[in-house]
Amino acid sequence: MRRTALLLLAAIAATPAWAAPRTSVVLDKGWSMRIDPTDTAAAKAHPKAARWLRATVPGSAQTDLMAAKIVPDPYKGLNEAKIQWVGLTDWQYHTVVRATPELLARDHIDLVFDGLDTFAEVRLNGTKLLAADNAHRRWRVPVKAVLKPGANELLVTFRSPIRTLQPMVLKAKNPLPGEYDSIYGDEPMGKQTSPYIRKPKYQYGWDWGPRIVTQGIWRPARIEAWDDARIEAFRVTQEALTKSEARLSAELDVVAGQERPVTVQVAVTGPDGQVTQAARTVTVAAGASHVAVPVSVVNPQRWFPAGYGAQPLYTVKATLTDGTATIDTAQRRTGLRTVELRRDKDAQGRGFAFVVNGIPVFAKGANLIPFDMFPARVPESQIRTVMAGARDANMNMIRVWGGGYYLDDAFYDLADQMGLMVWQDFMFGGAVTPPDREFRETVRIEAEEQVDRLQAHPSIVLWSGNNEVLSGWANWSDRIAFKKAVGADEQERIGVGMAVIFDRVLRDAAERRDPDAVYWPGSPSNNYEDKPDIDSDGDRHYWDVWGGKKPVEAYLDSCPRFMSEYGLQSMPEMKTIRTFATDADFSPTSPVMKAHQKFLKGEGNDRLLFYIREKYREPRDFAEFVYLSQVMQAEGIELAALHHRACRPVTMGSLFWQINDVWPGASWASIDYYGRWKALQFRARHFYAPLAIAAERKDGSTKVSLISDAMVPTEAKWRVRTLDVDGKVIATREEAATLAPLSATAVATLPDAMLFAGGDPARTIAVAELLVGDRVTSRVLLSAAPKTMTLPDPGLAATWDGDRLTLTATKLARAVWLDFGTVEATPSDNTFDLLPGESVTVTVASKASAAALRRALSVRTLAGVAAVKS
Repeated sequence: MRRTALLLLAAIAATPAWAAPRTSVVLDKGWSMRIDPTDTAAAKAHPKAARWLRATVPGSAQTDLMAAKIVPDPYKGLNEAKIQWVGLTDWQYHTVVRATPELLARDHIDLVFDGLDTFAEVRLNGTKLLAADNAHRRWRVPVKAVLKPGANELLVTFRSPIRTLQPMVLKAKNPLPGEYDSIYGDEPMGKQTSPYIRKPKYQYGWDWGPRIVTQGIWRPARIEAWDDARIEAFRVTQEALTKSEARLSAELDVVAGQERPVTVQVAVTGPDGQVTQAARTVTVAAGASHVAVPVSVVNPQRWFPAGYGAQPLYTVKATLTDGTATIDTAQRRTGLRTVELRRDKDAQGRGFAFVVNGIPVFAKGANLIPFDMFPARVPESQIRTVMAGARDANMNMIRVWGGGYYLDDAFYDLADQMGLMVWQDFMFGGAVTPPDREFRETVRIEAEEQVDRLQAHPSIVLWSGNNEVLSGWANWSDRIAFKKAVGADEQERIGVGMAVIFDRVLRDAAERRDPDAVYWPGSPSNNYEDKPDIDSDGDRHYWDVWGGKKPVEAYLDSCPRFMSEYGLQSMPEMKTIRTFATDADFSPTSPVMKAHQKFLKGEGNDRLLFYIREKYREPRDFAEFVYLSQVMQAEGIELAALHHRACRPVTMGSLFWQINDVWPGASWASIDYYGRWKALQFRARHFYAPLAIAAERKDGSTKVSLISDAMVPTEAKWRVRTLDVDGKVIATREEAATLAPLSATAVATLPDAMLFAGGDPARTIAVAELLVGDRVTSRVLLSAAPKTMTLPDPGLAATWDGDRLTLTATKLARAVWLDFGTVEATPSDNTFDLLPGESVTVTVASKASAAALRRALSVRTLAGVAAVKS
């Protein structure tokens, strides 16, 4: 039976016409959806979906069909294939809006969609209102002339993105190069539709996520009613910031029905509750006007990145009045700070250092991909889990990757609160962009809206034009072949079109609307100064390790100016694997495991095994394959990150790929889809610690460096000990050191003969440590022959005190992993090394009882599953 909703719009109806404030009602109830009846083939193939079904707005056709049990959960087993037809089908969404006389008496009534995914036609009472073609922007249309008293039929029809664009793409002799080819046969190889659409590109499939081409009303929808004027956009910018004063400008874009005087009142509430006010009366024109109100805050409190100070925040409220009554209000929360991208020339090229409030900050962090294939269902708790994980691992920067979507306000609010700087890509994932004027215009509107929405967040320190579009155009073999195929004239037309987007349209949107952040034309890039993706200038994406199969030691070969992408894969832990696979699937080559491994179209587990075998051994079983994959990832990224930090000041940033997952499966993530920390995330807490020691072994010698992110000198000592696996000390070297602020200093280069002191390579390790007082603050273990080491049974003993577990090793225990089986439990540390005779105490967070935790505990080390004495 067809479902309808009666939206009474009571909040609007209750407003007397003379008061004239803008009012709105969210359209999130009473929606229904079905296959568009004109898509007869799909309706015949899927008759249950051809009937009106309950729909959720915001949402997607896929999630609505999952709720109706018409399609299975694509995250489980081989179900991804079973949902592909949804993205190839046309859909209708329907509701009924009941308009009251009071609503119809308002001067202006708008229908607003914050996001339509993507080719959508909106009709009200049969009248076509708009045709949408960009999922990343807001759509607003006046509806007063179309509304009638009583029931009004609202119908949104979505056209399949692939089927809409495919005739054009198939007709083209040389279609634009895209990202990842479909494995499902819905698009021929090399003939992708995704370059031609403004839609989240990851939904077409990536090498860490499935192909689920969504459709639907994916952001909130609402009716807005207003009379005199409304605030279209509200920005807060800094004119100047000193110790004694912050001069701000409250920037409003105002839309008015007719020329008239208005007053803008601005109130700035500080973190201490103190309020500063300012006001300005102006005459606005009919249509759009810009109003700026200066306001001065005395004794401002500055916002700092995590590890460098506090994160005080100010609330700025703008009130638009007609002199007596409020017409509209808008509010932003912001922080006061200065940001500079320092690019001084030196012997190595040009620097790339973020300077916040005058402090050169080494950026420590990771790349962030979308939280889910279905953005509308992401709860704030999921975002908070990842962001808290970043903060707790001593990160200070997150790069929002450009192949997804502009994230919810909650993400940026949390970044502001936690002191996590944000490198924000505009949403271009790698495909070559169309050169036509219409495409550039929709990108302009999208960019201006998104910058307006987000610019007040102090966490956003950089806007980047794209992910790998510029470097791909310059360096990738398929792009080079494309340029040769299309000829010089077309190559120039497309290249100029990209330059207009990334060096003019997006630069203008960012620099004009958010002058307090930096604009960078792409990642990797060097601001059009040279060929992109080089060590000496700009940021780098380094994939010779993993992608090119170089050994992890290749990370040590250079000091890039800023490493914005590098990574190694791993499997998620067994609890997560069991959410999508059964015991029968527990093999790296099983169909289900390959379906959840997207690198090399499912063959990526061979690459995982390649690196596991290079560093460790052949896994004895599937569980050990999972464990060794995580250890390999953690220790490889630790080597790279500490090297980058030791390269300071030549290198001033290290962002590994990636912190989170979009679904459960093999990937580069350090936190899996369900928020469970992998070994890498635990290790990141140590290798991103404010004080660290790096020991880089290469070509028969080891360079030892001391690293400090502290703002003041630190008295410490460093030592290197040579031990055998039973704990016998073969040699010790120890020296006092003063760590300079914000520095990395090489203190020793030790040849293998000195480092390992003639010990048996199969039984000997070197331990480099940094101590402050008597506390070891950082440690690195080295082996002369890591793959062939003879690791003993570590002789582990465990004691419990409430939720505190103390683990003691008799002999060397490498890469200790605490596992609680099917019991949900999170230790405060994991994947650590224990020297002979050493103990470590961790706190275990769990809802399970202490007895259940004791029973569930098992321990793995590189020697194998360890027997643990209680």
